[in-house]
Amino acid sequence: MMLFSSTHSAEAKISVLALQLFILTTAVAAAAPVALPGCPETCGNITVPYPFGTRPGCFREDFNLTCEETPGRQPKLLVGDGVEVVGISLPEGTVRIHSKMLGVSLPLNTTSLPFNASWSAGLMATGQRLAVSTKHNRFVAMGCNLLASLVIDSDASYSVSRYVSFCAALCSGDSEVSETSCSGVGCCHTPIALGLPSYMVQLSELAVESSGVGAFGVGLRALFIADQEWFSRKGARLHREYFGNQQRTIDTKVIPTVLEWWLDSNRDRDLFGWGPDGYSIICLSLNSNFIVYDRDGRNFRCNCSNGFEGNPYIANGCQDIDECQHPDLYPCHGTCINLPGTYRCSSKKNISSLPGLITIIAVSAGFGLLFSVLGVAKINNKFKQRRAKKLRQNFFKKNHGLLLQQLISSNKDIAERAKIFSLEELDQATNKFDQNRILGGGGHGTVYKGILSDQHVVAIKKSKIVVQSEIDQFINEVVILSQTNHRNVVKLFGCCLETEVPLLVYEFISNGTLSYHLHGQNENSLSWKDRLRIALETARAIAYLHCAASRSVFHRDIKSANILLTDILTAKVSDFGASRSISIDETGVHTAIQGTHGYLDPEYYYTSRLTEKSDVYSFGVILAELLTRITPVFSSQSSESMSLASYFVSLIRDNRLSDILDSQIVEEGGTADAEVVAKLAEACLSLKGVDRPTMRQVETTLEDVQNSNVHHNSHITRVTQNVTKDQSYNGSKGSEGTRLYSLEKEFIQSSEIPR
Repeated sequence: MMLFSSTHSAEAKISVLALQLFILTTAVAAAAPVALPGCPETCGNITVPYPFGTRPGCFREDFNLTCEETPGRQPKLLVGDGVEVVGISLPEGTVRIHSKMLGVSLPLNTTSLPFNASWSAGLMATGQRLAVSTKHNRFVAMGCNLLASLVIDSDASYSVSRYVSFCAALCSGDSEVSETSCSGVGCCHTPIALGLPSYMVQLSELAVESSGVGAFGVGLRALFIADQEWFSRKGARLHREYFGNQQRTIDTKVIPTVLEWWLDSNRDRDLFGWGPDGYSIICLSLNSNFIVYDRDGRNFRCNCSNGFEGNPYIANGCQDIDECQHPDLYPCHGTCINLPGTYRCSSKKNISSLPGLITIIAVSAGFGLLFSVLGVAKINNKFKQRRAKKLRQNFFKKNHGLLLQQLISSNKDIAERAKIFSLEELDQATNKFDQNRILGGGGHGTVYKGILSDQHVVAIKKSKIVVQSEIDQFINEVVILSQTNHRNVVKLFGCCLETEVPLLVYEFISNGTLSYHLHGQNENSLSWKDRLRIALETARAIAYLHCAASRSVFHRDIKSANILLTDILTAKVSDFGASRSISIDETGVHTAIQGTHGYLDPEYYYTSRLTEKSDVYSFGVILAELLTRITPVFSSQSSESMSLASYFVSLIRDNRLSDILDSQIVEEGGTADAEVVAKLAEACLSLKGVDRPTMRQVETTLEDVQNSNVHHNSHITRVTQNVTKDQSYNGSKGSEGTRLYSLEKEFIQSSEIPR
């Protein structure tokens, strides 16, 4: 540690410069946020910190306030039924308000029954998130010969009366009423045992032996709950005002009252979570502490750690305090050095009487400067690493990492097929997600090519949108794929949850998508034989998901862009982010509409009921694509957008398949088989799900076509029989031919569907 004197030598100046460099490098200058982004932080001169707020979207439930703005007047911050708020404290967990006195007239010779009134400070509209602070308030009664009690309000659902506080005040004929204290003569005060939003107040006459009760035996009694610090300073003056003019004092005096607020561990779980050890509890902001508010542990608050200030309920809301800027609060007899969360003082010593020490300082100054710069860089790097580690831990918790760890530990199948990768591993595998590694964009994000340390080539998917629904879909895809084992379903290797958006790691499929091979600029188009085999492999995968998996899986987004092809053109069904997993004995589930325009099942759109037949409809569109090489939505000669599904079915029913059939299929001599597949596609595209075949029936029909076991007329007959067996009604389909939906209607139906 270097010593400094008052000398102005060049060596000393160099040392001072090095120290200043250290201070400037480590100081944090960012202002601490108070409210959510885009939300007002003040109302008049009152700060409004989150979870409180004055606009929709700026506050949590039961923390809404009103900023009343009147022309020509200072804006007022109000809570509940028009109660004025004069201050909000996050560290103390308090809200200071202006309440009013409760005036009660209790004349002489009253009955022995107590007089009841209600004290609520106008907070009835705020629910149970605010209550009178027992730590900061006193219950006060002013008047003569009275017994005042605070009782739990009947609305609190207690079967019997429960006293919270009471006090008594005397004024006998020969008593000296004090105007400078509240000691039991004409005035009494007492602590409050239980904090509630409102109370019942019971007031009764206190019998005294002396017959002379003085001038104060009759009149108004004043009852109120006051901030004890304010009352200790202002109580004597208030006492004099009351005995000078009772009515005026009660009608006009404003009483400061302190309320406490808290958060609920069930309703506000997004503001805290479990630490990586599974036992400690952490708040949303870094550098903050979790504080349990009650004995049951249900209610809590957060505070910034020592040395930090700001809002612990906002991400990165707690910022470092520069103690060196506040010497009155943080005294330093020397040179002050700010550090994250603290500060350091370097002592001064007079070295003028120490011969030769200046020479030592001069020699060490150069080394000191070098070591200071290196030390600053090392310390900064260490702090950055520590912050980055804690941020990764927070993301891991937010992205359901603890839940996934629990699933892996409790399910052997998931443990064998799903690994949780670190961000460092995937950074190295993708060269820090280099743009040159991008393979394409899927329905839920961007796909990167990566090479793991064991030389496995993988595809890594990263979400585009940071919303909780997208994160839930990622976890959904992890769980479904880790329990799926089929050669025609893309294989999951694992995931990474240490980033703001989760990352999926699955096998790398090198030959693009079926959509690219059918509709892209690919010189080598797929042969009819390959198309037929791809259709069969896809049908097998979907049939497996519907029937053979441990839990039935409805994909909900079957389309040619989600069918990947290997080097040998083996089909792999991918992108399970929108899929739904249900029990084997269930036939469907009601869910939000989700799918891709051109592939969406119209029955699912109208009823919101997702069934296995919804995937059958989407597969029917793929069969039509394989037969025609036309996109699901295309432009007609009149430049009007048309639906392949409706156009294809109308031509099949008019026996005009040749008008739309891909010429390559005709050239390869596949017309006979194409007619069978076209009839199968027509059945899959039936408007009613009950008229469609199951994927197992589709798989069987395609197997027969590929093996050419029977004449193609028999194939067509079998398709019809398969559908008939699966029907559960006896109605005629004759009228359905006139019910073909146009693309115009379908586009209106599905244009706002997500994906």
